[in-house]
Formats: sequence, structure tokens, C-alpha cells
Amino acid sequence: QVQLAESGGGSVQAGGSLRLSCAASGDTDSTNYMGWFRQAPGQEREGVAFISTRGRSTYHVASVRGRFTISQDNAKKWVYLQMTSLKPEDTAMYYCAARVGAWRNFPASLPAAAFEYWGQGIQVTVSS
Repeated sequence: QVQLAESGGGSVQAGGSLRLSCAASGDTDSTNYMGWFRQAPGQEREGVAFISTRGRSTYHVASVRGRFTISQDNAKKWVYLQMTSLKPEDTAMYYCAARVGAWRNFPASLPAAAFEYWGQGIQVTVSS
């Protein structure tokens, strides 16, 4: 019911910046939360940043707080992840995700299992 597609990934030197974009289509009005996750080889998928599509409240995990910023356009068709001061440990596949249901404790980190819809992922590589 909701389709997501990431773009904007690539390779960058440490200290550089990238902006990831997520194009949302289908029944986008049904979504309550959007999130960005990342996964490196051999590691579990971890949440990066989250935004409420209703109140626009956001939450960023400690490892990216102050460096990454999640945002959404007014039409709810695009979600962005602005990444600055990139570090080699930020290297991962990055995924856009959408949740339809409510979440009582927001703003807080949501688990990957809470999201019903996912993009295919896009690679971000940061070299030292």
C-alpha cells in the first residue's frame, strides 16, 4: 500500500556530507511514522532517525545526534536524511521505512519490526 524508494547515496570522504531522499507513493496518508535505518555487513539493522508524520516530532539516536537530521516535505511524499560530518563507521546500507500504527512512547527509537513498509536500501560509503 506504500512504496518507498531511496536515492542520494554514494561515496564520500570522512567529514563530508550526503543527503538521502526517500520517495513515498501509494497510500502515504496512512503513515504515522517514517524512519531511517542502516545495516552494515554482519550487524543487525539499527535505527538512525525517526519522524512523526502528524506532529513532525523527531528522534535521532545518540551516535548520529547533532550530525544527521531527518525531515519530511509538507505533502508527505519525500523523507530526507541530511548527513554531515560523516565518519567511516557510518558506512552501511541505509533503508527508508514507514509505520502505519501509533507508538505510545514517541519521541524514542522504534524497532525495525514496528515498520510495515521498506525501501530496497541504498549504499553509503565513508572513507577515511
